[in-house]
Amino acid sequence: MALVTESKKACAVNPLKMSQPLGASYAFMGLESCMPMMHGSQGCTSFGVVLLVRHFKEAIPLQTTAMNEVTTILGGYDNLEKALLNIRSRAKPAIIAICSTGLTETKGDDVDGYIRLARQKHPELADTEIVYVSTPDYVGAFQDGWAKAVKMLVSTLPVLDVEKRPKQVNVLPGCHLTPGDLEELREIVESFGLQPVFVPDVSGSLDGHIPEQWLGTTIGGTPLAELRRLGAAAHTLAIGEQMRPAAQALADRCGVPFTLFDRLTGLSASDAFVKTLAELSGQPVPAKLRRQRSQLVDAMLDGHFHLGNVKVAIAAEPDLLWSTGMFLAEMGMELGVCVTTTSSPLLEKLPTSEVLIGDLEDFERSAAAAGCDLLMTHSHGRQAAQRLAKPLFRIGIPMFDRVGNAHICHVGYRGTRNLVYAVGNLMIDQIAHHGPQDWPLPAASRVAAVAHVPARIERLPKPGDQLAPASA
Repeated sequence: MALVTESKKACAVNPLKMSQPLGASYAFMGLESCMPMMHGSQGCTSFGVVLLVRHFKEAIPLQTTAMNEVTTILGGYDNLEKALLNIRSRAKPAIIAICSTGLTETKGDDVDGYIRLARQKHPELADTEIVYVSTPDYVGAFQDGWAKAVKMLVSTLPVLDVEKRPKQVNVLPGCHLTPGDLEELREIVESFGLQPVFVPDVSGSLDGHIPEQWLGTTIGGTPLAELRRLGAAAHTLAIGEQMRPAAQALADRCGVPFTLFDRLTGLSASDAFVKTLAELSGQPVPAKLRRQRSQLVDAMLDGHFHLGNVKVAIAAEPDLLWSTGMFLAEMGMELGVCVTTTSSPLLEKLPTSEVLIGDLEDFERSAAAAGCDLLMTHSHGRQAAQRLAKPLFRIGIPMFDRVGNAHICHVGYRGTRNLVYAVGNLMIDQIAHHGPQDWPLPAASRVAAVAHVPARIERLPKPGDQLAPASA
């Protein structure tokens, strides 16, 4: 078990984490016809817009209540009221989603009360759903904000009393999954004849498509009508430990059982997901998934010659750190340094000696001291990689010095295979640029590294197998 410690420095140097309001705003961008809004100063919102625009290379709808010194002291009701009315009249969204910031949280604005008062004074707001989530940016991190937003959505939006849909499955993805990941998961779920409803669904709004007409709101995502039918689903699939509270809240409210997958990157993790879908649908595993599984096993065998015994340093949000780190450990890599942004029950289970809740300065110093061969974090780690003369594999948000970030896929059999090849090729390039003397794996050990491949690979269900019911 890993020892989880927290940096005690007076300030962050080259910060790794991003704020809760940004994580919540990102989650709301996965809703159709939604206008996310930060209740705070213009600077808070501007920072979030710039960061997401640079990562996705897309227009980002994000509004602000534009608090200043006077309104912060006197209270933000007037600003919030004006913002609601302006957004409703100009953009005409189905949902206005409000995130608090450290400024208004410190002041103690009663945003729930403000919303009730605004609805009483302005009946024209009755045709617009308004959701509010408390996300002070002086605690927690990006992942926490996303998790709170999703929990609020499934806990507060009105649920229609509709008949059960035996083929519908709710999918609650964590913030560590890209739009490309969600597209892959949708294809896998639908291959079993099931109908997935993703909440939120950033693959519909931030996948890099051009709409037929300009919209002032989000251009895709989960429709409000589908949000109101979550209680009709037969099952909920929660992806990432961060989604446990939301899945539990939906189960408590609507009685929909759930299964939580802490990761979907890796052979065993993908097997568990596919087996659950087979149990839920009563259908055999499609032939295309069997072939993809076989391709992944072959890729893992090929990749071990280039990844075995490589010492890696990873800095990422907890669920992304867990998903990537566990699979790389299964591939025979050593987790030399693990740095993250916020607490999670998964951290102490990582196969490393210590997990540090810190910043990228801690990451760089620890990687240098441990003699790591590979760095993995977002684009703000590029200076550390240059100073240490080590390759950088970019994961997470933001990645502003690469294009196509929305279509990265590292889940399922195909996504895991993509990850093996991408990391393996990066290490091969390292040899080409610096010579074989810098290769971390001795020649005699390369063949032995294949021993890290699981000795017992269970087969997937075939036609005629007796399938057990899915566990809640």
